[in-house]
Amino acid sequence: MPDPMPLSGYHFSVVFELLPQFSIDTKFQSVSGLKKTMGTESISEGGQNQYKIDLPTGSSCDNLVLKRGLTKELSGLRMWTNKALNDFVFHPANIIVSLLNEKHVPTKVWYISHAIPLSIETSGFDAEQNKLVIETFTLKYQFFKEIPIP
Repeated sequence: MPDPMPLSGYHFSVVFELLPQFSIDTKFQSVSGLKKTMGTESISEGGQNQYKIDLPTGSSCDNLVLKRGLTKELSGLRMWTNKALNDFVFHPANIIVSLLNEKHVPTKVWYISHAIPLSIETSGFDAEQNKLVIETFTLKYQFFKEIPIP
């Protein structure tokens, strides 16, 4: 019987398909941007001035944002992003984001298709604070879908 409790979002994994991955490339502090929005177009119906009709025009997705602490480790994700942004060589990658339970088994899975890097950002440095340096990857993707888990 399925558990009726809402899922916690603190235990998850991110896996890139067709990308050389190192141990650091599956570890992230946060993932956001799994959002799909339907666009609409307003039209006036002939002879009707009280309201307009909104018709759907297609859906679009937000950018996927991945954040993690900066390390000295070799990173396939960083190499892939730098190759795209510095050399203008793009190789779209598919991504699987999974929410995991306490036994590290996926409870919800999203498949993200044809992601390409838009930006990489390193957080600022401040000698007055002892904070982790965070690197943020922003990716554009075509679509995502939830993969059913039996």
